Amino acid sequence: MNEDDLIKKAKQGNMNAFQQLVEMHYPIVEKFAYQLGNRQDEIEDITQEVFIRVYRFLDQFTKAKFSTWLYKITLNVTRDFARKRQSNLRKVFKIQQDFRNEDYPETEAEVIRNEEDRMLHLAIQKLDEKYRVPIVLFYFHEKKYEEIADIMSISLSTVKTRILRGKTMLKKVIEEFKKKEGDIYG
Repeated sequence: MNEDDLIKKAKQGNMNAFQQLVEMHYPIVEKFAYQLGNRQDEIEDITQEVFIRVYRFLDQFTKAKFSTWLYKITLNVTRDFARKRQSNLRKVFKIQQDFRNEDYPETEAEVIRNEEDRMLHLAIQKLDEKYRVPIVLFYFHEKKYEEIADIMSISLSTVKTRILRGKTMLKKVIEEFKKKEGDIYG
């Protein structure tokens, strides 16, 4: 059964069709949530929340591309989790602090297989969200500029500008990482 048929049946309440949609898209949502900089221990919760929202709002889905809608929901859920995380940190510590953890526990080491991948992932996480999201969508999810514009609700020219600027920033961050690494081992 193709995706359009599954969506149609899921909208009619067919739970088997909805489950097939979830299974089809779960790895993509999980990967995108991770690449957006969420902590490893939050990825499953975020992914589940995405599909809860898909289930709740499936009847409102009318767009031509289901995956674009999923990326939008994942981005929104990630932002919600980030706001909640920041709010909790302020309550606990009563100070503003960077909530990203750059330590990579053993479970994350399995996901990031080698040092270059780890360095690239860390470098991407250093970018501001407005640059990070289009770069991740374009290079790792092979989305076209038009799709990225739709997912992020920005203009096509803004997407192009952010990818160009993001690549420049990314190059600088990687060069800084390599310089630090050279200082450590040099």
